[in-house]
Amino acid sequence: MRKLMIGLIASTALTGPAFAEMLELEKDELTFGFIKLTDMAPLAVAYENGYFLDEGLFVTLEAQANWKVLLDGVIDGQLDGAHMLAGQPLAATIGFGTEAHIITPFSMDLNGNGITVSNEIWNQMLPHIPKMDDGRPQHPISAASLKPVVEKYQSEGKPFNMGMVFPVSTHNYELRYWLAAGGLHPGYYSTDDISGQISADVLLSVTPPPQMPATLEAGTIYGYCVGEPWNQQAVFKGIGVPVITDYQLWKNNPEKVFGINAEFAEQYPNTTLAVTKALIRAAIWLDENENANRPEAVEILSRPEYVGADYDVIANSMTGFFEFEKGDKRDIPDFNVFFRYNATYPFYSDAVWYLTQMRRWGQITEAKSDAWYDEVARKVYKPGIYLEAAKHLVEEGLADEADFPWDSDGYKAATPGEDIIDGIPYDGRSPNAYLESLPIGLKSSQTIIGSEVQG
Repeated sequence: MRKLMIGLIASTALTGPAFAEMLELEKDELTFGFIKLTDMAPLAVAYENGYFLDEGLFVTLEAQANWKVLLDGVIDGQLDGAHMLAGQPLAATIGFGTEAHIITPFSMDLNGNGITVSNEIWNQMLPHIPKMDDGRPQHPISAASLKPVVEKYQSEGKPFNMGMVFPVSTHNYELRYWLAAGGLHPGYYSTDDISGQISADVLLSVTPPPQMPATLEAGTIYGYCVGEPWNQQAVFKGIGVPVITDYQLWKNNPEKVFGINAEFAEQYPNTTLAVTKALIRAAIWLDENENANRPEAVEILSRPEYVGADYDVIANSMTGFFEFEKGDKRDIPDFNVFFRYNATYPFYSDAVWYLTQMRRWGQITEAKSDAWYDEVARKVYKPGIYLEAAKHLVEEGLADEADFPWDSDGYKAATPGEDIIDGIPYDGRSPNAYLESLPIGLKSSQTIIGSEVQG
């Protein structure tokens, strides 16, 4: 079947101006996992647009029940790769949770998440939120407006519960960042207590993404941080209000990655390159011509085998705007970024940020040197594979040479304070100095002993 497909592709490609050059594949039948979120789009587009087939790859895409099942599938070989939380390869590689060496040659996207609260909590927050001249809430909304609500619950002896999708998810760290920036403590982890709720003002717990709206509606949680379309779903169902997007929290922050076992990359180097090529092409297609292909992408994602949410729900964030309260649609053209701003390049500085958040909240229990952060980032994030794949695409006429950071040392320029909600800049080259600059969170050699911060 492989030989027949290659022949068909070659004969078809000869009629066009550009075509994928076949690598000598070590493995051509692959199964990739994903969670039903819009940022799995590069996988769906690479499949539906034939980019995997162009590389001689016969790919099956399988939705997974939750992030742990997905990670276990990659580790035990049931999945050849997956749409992953950026924290998963890092946590696995350093042995937080399940230990395994997972790498990423491709970042899936920038931005794409939001924080939503129930209607009841929103109404209690409103008196504390500044208004614009037209009476609408002034964005971005700080967690300082949630603080008096949480304090009221505490005075009444009620726990204030919010949901995130996984302990090493972007959503956990973004929700924690937002809360801490507003003066609310989201809690610590320790070796003996992995709940993440030590000293917490707000109790965070895990809920799978598609279950977030139902869990909110049931009153089990008062709010959550999740990727799309599950914030917009709350708006459409009339059960909650998104208060902030992660683009407003931290402009163009890194999101998901494509993760594979390090052994897979070593055993199948050409296959790894071919997969990366197909995903880069998908990302280019998603962003090209000022997002002209997004309506088609939304139609693909709305299919039950992918995200399975209504077209209008997915379109509400994928096509350049975001709806907060019903009827309050605001332009956020970069809510979902798949290629521009070097979104797909696996920057070491992105990896370092996730590691700093693991340390900040006690998942990394002891202080680490700056060199350690760099070493782990290089062990997991593989820009060399990415650039080799990009080089093939440029040579084949399928990508523009100017679109790739060929001379990068793997670190972005420091993110300025004005692009982050708490005004604190981030420089991936100085992780310990960054941790020291954050008012809430572990510093230097501090550790959690029992329920106390020591050191």
